[in-house]
Amino acid sequence: MNQLSDRINAIEESATLAMAAKAREFKSRGIDVINLSLGEPDFKTPQHICDAAKKAIDEGKYFSYPPVAGYPDLREALAAKYQKENNVPYKAENIVVSNGAKQSIANVMLALLNPGDEVIIFAPYWVSYDALVRLTEATPVIVKGTLENDFKVTAAQVEKAITSKTKALIFSSPCNPTGSVFTKKDLQAIAMVVLKHPNLLVISDEIYEHINFTGDQTSIASLPGMFERTITVNGFAKGFAMTGWRVGYIAAPKWIADGSNKVQGQITSANCSISQRGALAAISGDLTPTHEMVKHYHKRRDIVYNLLKDIPGIKANYPQGAFYFFPDVSYYYGKSNGERTIKNGDDFCLFMLEQGHVSLVPGGAFGEENCIRLSYAASEKDLIEAMSRMKKALADFK
Repeated sequence: MNQLSDRINAIEESATLAMAAKAREFKSRGIDVINLSLGEPDFKTPQHICDAAKKAIDEGKYFSYPPVAGYPDLREALAAKYQKENNVPYKAENIVVSNGAKQSIANVMLALLNPGDEVIIFAPYWVSYDALVRLTEATPVIVKGTLENDFKVTAAQVEKAITSKTKALIFSSPCNPTGSVFTKKDLQAIAMVVLKHPNLLVISDEIYEHINFTGDQTSIASLPGMFERTITVNGFAKGFAMTGWRVGYIAAPKWIADGSNKVQGQITSANCSISQRGALAAISGDLTPTHEMVKHYHKRRDIVYNLLKDIPGIKANYPQGAFYFFPDVSYYYGKSNGERTIKNGDDFCLFMLEQGHVSLVPGGAFGEENCIRLSYAASEKDLIEAMSRMKKALADFK
């Protein structure tokens, strides 16, 4: 019979993972592809984190099931981090550690949303926000930021989108895919709108908080009245180069943390015990390796920005964080090089993979058809070569 459920048929494969798979396929055929599709640091996990994990294995004390919400000492350390760095009074009871921030968000969605509820998603958005809302049979309400406003949604747009069915809103700052950062002033304006609606919650994805070039990383949960209204999502993949370790977490009011814990207990149970020991070393230890990585990202951003400006027709904002560009490439839609016509972002990325041998992600998956996403979490040499390939591949389109 082979009939999947309606909820599965309502969502698509992750576009970032799909493009990464295509890039691997090309590489397996001996083609030199520069992969700028995945948001994955090209640095190794810092040594002190690896050493902590090795020590945990050698001690032999961490081979049984951990508590579903995470080891108490890790949850205490995460709460202490938010108290000290973000001015949010979380306690260990507010923390749930999961198998990556993606699961953290899924837990929250499943714990909070009913069919028919609405969730406002700031666009451009990370690809899984929309899919996870639909997986719960709730309704995504897409509110778009513009390139002219650094892709940031305004408080006025939020207010206009709220209905009696609105249960939550979700955004990331620094943002994947645009690199935009919501300032404290931006967040204060949004918080003022949220506080007018007693049942409205905020899901704030802060996984890129360490990769922020502005010096202003404000957690919306720290603003007056927002502690009880905010679910903060974070993780170790980006700032600590720990993508494969799969450690994410939420910090939220206890009733939401308890609900997420219940969901996780039925689906995966706890995060890997050894990964948690590495995460404890990361959150408690020296941030020098993280700061060094950020210096490299900062330099790469400027390299790519200047090279993108040199490609005719491409428009880009100047990202303030994360490690992505989200350029508008719609100038090329409808244009032909005599052999091929680019119709949309999917065509653009497929052409660039096949002819330029650069792997990118179409912007439609992030809620903006005119754009594509490229990650600059790659070496300077690869980034310079990738931009050169793009410029050369597009030169004949008229």
